Amino acid sequence: MDMVWLCCLFALLSMAHGGNVTYDGRSLIINGEHKILFSGEIHYPRSTPQYHMWRFTTKIVKMMKSEKLFASQGGPIILSQIENEYQLVEAAFGEKGPPYVKWAAAMAVGLQTGVPWVMCKQSDAPDPVINACNGRRCGQTFVGPNSPTKPAIWTENWTSFYQVYGGEPDMRSAEDIAYQAALFIAKKGSYVNYYMYHGGTNFGRTASKYVLTSYYDQAPLDEYGLIRQPKWGHLKELHAAIKLCLKPLLSGVHSTFPLGQLQEAYVFKGNSEKCAAFLVNNDNERNATVHYENSTYELPPESVSILPDCKIVAFNTAKVGTEYTTRSMKADQNLDSPDKWEEYKESIPNFDKTSWRANTLLEQMSATKDKSDYLWYTFRFQHESLDTGFALKVNSLAHALHAFVNGKFIGSAHGSHSKLFFALEKNVSLINGTNHVSLLSVMAGLPDSGSFLERRVTGLRRVRILNKNDVEDFTNYTWGYQTQFDAPKGNDPVALNLGSMGKGEAWVNGQSIGRYWVSFLTPEGSPSQTWYNVPRSFLNPKGNLLVLLEEENGNPLGISVDTVSITRVCGRVTSSYPPPVISWVGQNQTRSKHKKKHGRRPKVQLRCPQRRKISKILFASFGTPFGGDCENYGFGRCHSSNSRTIVEKACIGRRTCSIPLSSKYFGGDPCPGIPKALLVEAICA
Repeated sequence: MDMVWLCCLFALLSMAHGGNVTYDGRSLIINGEHKILFSGEIHYPRSTPQYHMWRFTTKIVKMMKSEKLFASQGGPIILSQIENEYQLVEAAFGEKGPPYVKWAAAMAVGLQTGVPWVMCKQSDAPDPVINACNGRRCGQTFVGPNSPTKPAIWTENWTSFYQVYGGEPDMRSAEDIAYQAALFIAKKGSYVNYYMYHGGTNFGRTASKYVLTSYYDQAPLDEYGLIRQPKWGHLKELHAAIKLCLKPLLSGVHSTFPLGQLQEAYVFKGNSEKCAAFLVNNDNERNATVHYENSTYELPPESVSILPDCKIVAFNTAKVGTEYTTRSMKADQNLDSPDKWEEYKESIPNFDKTSWRANTLLEQMSATKDKSDYLWYTFRFQHESLDTGFALKVNSLAHALHAFVNGKFIGSAHGSHSKLFFALEKNVSLINGTNHVSLLSVMAGLPDSGSFLERRVTGLRRVRILNKNDVEDFTNYTWGYQTQFDAPKGNDPVALNLGSMGKGEAWVNGQSIGRYWVSFLTPEGSPSQTWYNVPRSFLNPKGNLLVLLEEENGNPLGISVDTVSITRVCGRVTSSYPPPVISWVGQNQTRSKHKKKHGRRPKVQLRCPQRRKISKILFASFGTPFGGDCENYGFGRCHSSNSRTIVEKACIGRRTCSIPLSSKYFGGDPCPGIPKALLVEAICA
């Protein structure tokens, strides 16, 4: 999360003759109407060093104004952000911190965009700038706006978290995202932005220290733009349920009262008997039975039930009725022929071949000016002794190190995201006379946050030769490969499987697809990232040139060009699940034809990606199947024998299908008196 940035929120608004965007203590007001908004972040804008902030912000605002993109000009931009999480580092700047916040706010407002400005994680954001919340649990942690005239807004609802090399994925479930978002709205929140809604790729050298080339791949839309289920569908259902509550949410009287020790109700009552309720179970371990308005409701652990009419549950954040999908990688071309590759070896430089010299170890970021991840440190020394047993010890604040003595590779070492300082110590054999030591220091991204970044120290810090008796043998060092391949047919996303490589960087037709570090394993013993995104816009139909800069001993013959697709879909519902929100009848009455078509019962809804249809039913069971997340599933003690036949008739050959949880639909009740479930998994071809 960068320290200085400018973000503009786009919403689909109809403003034929310009729009007026203001706010009050309830929400943003667009063209005189209060709005509850949801948005999704698709990219992370960054400023460049040659702009340090006023020039950059002013230039961006002028560009937006020139295209008449602000709502005050009739465009779609309704909100702008200045600064990001500055309060996290403000103390490091001492007495200069608070005046800067005031200057930044005044500078932004002075640009007169005609739309409100916000500051994220800045509790003292000066009026009229709105202070906003960032994080995973703003539904629980946000203390609210710093003025009663400002709305509660959540500018970064993290859908997962970025992953680092050597670290396990930091997953976040659809249930948890929906729970926090619903709780935020229940507490009079009026705007939630998902960070990220669309994952992406840190192409080239844009990733920060130790961060994967793949960025937020677990977002509702993944790195390749494919839908991640159930996150995408579950959040869609949440938004639809909240939309049913808009009138009382925006104009009703808000009240809160307890339903139990860890349970509570947030109620919005408006005119004309309009009412919406959010029933919350804050217990993260146990179900809760609560009583509200003469009715009884069952709430799963850490969940929110949304009642658009204060009577019937339209949605519960812990009950995932949308489908689960499985993403697969299919090898299209194996680059396993040595004839396809040309290999280049880089010579190991020694002190005699260098022209840039200093009497001290240089700081790496300053020396390379961010033009390269690599910096050679070389020195020479005289050795006149019969004793040949020594050890080379190097202390480093870079990210990786490869060491050579007299042109021979002796070993590598690296740090991690949580352990920046590391050391390499290897036994070496010296020769009588002049000995050359060449140390390749490697950065895997620049520091990602914090104050005084310009004072960060990277690179080698200390180099010593120590007396040792034992000597070890090490393998030779080689790097540098290239080959050509054709673009896979079709429109599926393309990825390189680099599982056979070590560490380096890859280019396709001159475009860097990012750093790879396959050899840096997680605590579970697997690579942090194996597949690397190759956008089809980088590809030609034939003869695409792949170039790899390999630092270790990777094997390019194991590389394949793969296609990425959603091939399996799975859905599960139980009798306790609410029906799809589209079938809601009550608040915001739906048309009678929708009522007839969708009914008021839970359904398994399956949807294949575009250009694919359901070709096979792998599993179907109406009864008591187990496997709540569509993994490790199986038949329970109760099962309707015609489940597969009925599901095949409803789904085979179709892109989408909907199967209701109904004994009548399956020709009878296989076990009367027992709550039923329905689980279906299908192949999309």
